[in-house]
Amino acid sequence: MSKNFDRLVEIMGRLRGEDGCPWDRKQTRESLKPYLIEEAYEVLEAIDEKDAKKLREELGDLLYQILFHAQISKEGGEFDIEDILTTSSEKMVRRHPHVFGDVKAENAEEVLRQWEAIKKTEKGEERKSIMEGVPAHLPALLRAHQLQARAARVGFDWEHVDQVFSKVKEEMTEFEEAFRSKDRQEMESELGDLLFALVNIGRFIEVNPEDALRKSISRFISRFRYIEEEIAKQGWEWGEVSLEEMEMLWQEAKRLEKNRRE
Repeated sequence: MSKNFDRLVEIMGRLRGEDGCPWDRKQTRESLKPYLIEEAYEVLEAIDEKDAKKLREELGDLLYQILFHAQISKEGGEFDIEDILTTSSEKMVRRHPHVFGDVKAENAEEVLRQWEAIKKTEKGEERKSIMEGVPAHLPALLRAHQLQARAARVGFDWEHVDQVFSKVKEEMTEFEEAFRSKDRQEMESELGDLLFALVNIGRFIEVNPEDALRKSISRFISRFRYIEEEIAKQGWEWGEVSLEEMEMLWQEAKRLEKNRRE
């Protein structure tokens, strides 16, 4: 075991100990849930920013959350970090027979099929549906992507991306019809179907929709901040700036963004 890893485990134990930190000692599995999610998303942000230094730090914060849960479980006499490491090691070896055994896998698709088959035997009972096992708490776009991928593995899928584009157009037409009908329940339903079809395009072209939307949000924030900065430089107030002027600044922000990438 790494000395640094052992040191971090030791620090966690001390913080939760009798003379440790009041805040750390107060935490429970439930209270830590938001921090676990927050740290995971901060890791994603560091990856998007291609910032190795920030990524190193955020991965450390995420690891700390795992150690936190391990320590709580250790105190409850359930398991500790060693049990987690052992379980994970055994699982990875078991699920990669094409690496650690004599099973052959020619490509990533075959690996996925083997992975699913092995998971079924591990559970001790057959799943009632291939849709089971995708966490309900995943962000909606990511969950849609995962569920579509599950269905595709058993052949329930389009043959070509052009068919998915046609489906998007169909769903857009149905959404427009729902909008004109002023039926809010129908509008919600059709908007959901449209988003679901767009996720399918992302899956076909191997673009994660959650990543794509998160990056679009980041670009929106960056461009809007540019508008704010330019308005402030001119000494203007929001009410003094027309939509056309804001659009010009928006396009300017896009050009600067493109120049930085090139």
